[in-house]
Amino acid sequence: MIMAKQASQLRGRMKMAEPMTRHTSWRIGGPADKYYQPADLDDLVTFLASLPESESLSWIGLGSNLLVRDGGIRGTVIALSGMLNELSVIESSLVRAESGVAGAKVARFCANHHLVGAEFLAGIPGTVGGALAMNAGAFGGETWRIVESVETIDRHGHIRTRPASEYEIGYRKVRGHEGEWFVAAHLRLQPGESSSAKEEIRNLLARRGDTQPTQLPNAGSVFKNPDGDHAARLIEACGLKGFCIGKACVSDKHANFIINTGNARAADVEALIGHIRDTVKAEQDIDLEPEVRIIGEPADD
Repeated sequence: MIMAKQASQLRGRMKMAEPMTRHTSWRIGGPADKYYQPADLDDLVTFLASLPESESLSWIGLGSNLLVRDGGIRGTVIALSGMLNELSVIESSLVRAESGVAGAKVARFCANHHLVGAEFLAGIPGTVGGALAMNAGAFGGETWRIVESVETIDRHGHIRTRPASEYEIGYRKVRGHEGEWFVAAHLRLQPGESSSAKEEIRNLLARRGDTQPTQLPNAGSVFKNPDGDHAARLIEACGLKGFCIGKACVSDKHANFIINTGNARAADVEALIGHIRDTVKAEQDIDLEPEVRIIGEPADD
C-alpha cells in the first residue's frame, strides 16, 4: 500500500487491473494488478520510496521484447516508455538518453546533432532501458559498445551513476548490480556528417521493413543466434515457417519472428516457443535460447 502523504505528492498515472494487451508489441497479456506511469525521474523516485519492501516490481518500455502470460502480472508494473523521455547533449560527443526514449528517436537525435555511431539503434524496436538491460543489437551494432556510463535507480529511489566497466557485457546479456534498474544512458559517439547518418537510418529502417514482419504484432527476434549460426536459418531448415499453434505463427517472412495473427494467447506463443526449441534440438542438435522475456502468471484455465 502506498502511504497517503507520499501518494498525494505523486504526479504520474496509476491504473488498476490494466490489460497488458495494450502495452506489448505482441498485443498479448493478462492484466497488471497496478500499472504506474511516472511523470518524470523525480516522480519515479517518490513513487519507489512510497512502496513497501515486499512489493513485486516489473519494468517495461515499449513491451517489444516481452511476453506477458494470460493470467497477468502480480504487483506493480512501472512503465517508462514516453515518460522518462529526455534527450540531451551533455558535453561534446556525449548524449544522455533516458530509459523511456525509443531507440529510433535516439538515432535521429544523434544524427541531427552531427554525431554518428548510434544509427543502428533505429533497427531496435524498443526503448533505451530495454536495450541496456539486454545489450540489444541490430545490423551489426550493439548498445553497450557506445555506453560510457549509466544512471540506475533502486527500489528505495536512490539514483547512482555507474561506469560501463562495472558491468559484464555479452551477446544479449548484461550482468551487474542486482536490485537496480536503468533510468538513463550516457552514450559516447563520434562527430560526423548529419546527412550521412540520416541516410544510414533510412536505409536501416527500409531494410528492417523488407526483412521483418513489421506490419503484424510481433516481439522482434524470439531466439538468440547460436555461435556461428542464425536462429532463423535453423528454424527454417526444420520446415517451421508458417507453423502455428492457435493464432501464434512462425513468420513466413522471417523464421525467428512469431506473429500474432489475431487474438493469440500467451499460452499459444509460449507453446510455439517450446515446440521450436524441441524441433531444432531434435533435428539440428542445437539448443536455442529465447531472447524474449516471459513474465506473469498463467491463466487459471
